[in-house]
Amino acid sequence: MADLLMADPETLADLATYVTRARSLDTDGAIRLQAQGTSLAAYVDVLPGRGPSMTGAVIGLRVMALAEPADLDTTVSLASVSDRLARGRTSALSIPPTTVQVGWAAIGPPKSGWEVVGDLTAEELRTVATQGIAEITQGAPEGSGAQVLAALRQRVWDRDSLTTPPVPSGAAFAAYALGFLTQQKARVFAHGRWTRLSTATGHVLVR
Repeated sequence: MADLLMADPETLADLATYVTRARSLDTDGAIRLQAQGTSLAAYVDVLPGRGPSMTGAVIGLRVMALAEPADLDTTVSLASVSDRLARGRTSALSIPPTTVQVGWAAIGPPKSGWEVVGDLTAEELRTVATQGIAEITQGAPEGSGAQVLAALRQRVWDRDSLTTPPVPSGAAFAAYALGFLTQQKARVFAHGRWTRLSTATGHVLVR
């Protein structure tokens, strides 16, 4: 498939904003585009997982409407999608031909069977995210080595928030960074080792 025809120009613009936010977190990141029928699921990696099971991986997900049915599952670089969005047609996304291999894209989250755990306010999640960002900034001053910074980030974002219900702090960070906190509330779901944080704008999946 060469193109995905989005429902309207606004939907394509939403995808462009989503890709831009994801690239601000990882310039060299990837996006998994999974189209089925008239829905497009766009997954991006926010925080890397560890080990073969990708424990601790934090993945963003936005579901968008297509104007025409499609069948697609491909993982490509964010940079290539950004380039095509910048010079693409009004409502169409030209799919980059070159795929990439990333571990997180192979761990598909459950499609069903999620159990509701509770609700959190956008303000609670925003507070968790901004406090975590401030802690990392203060704890890793300019000149800190990459390993020191990575260890600090892992420590901050792996721990559970002090909210009720608690969620991995990285989930709050992802929702904040990807622009998902546009509504007043978010719902928390669980499925085995997975946690899902959902708003009207998008979802955050934590392995």
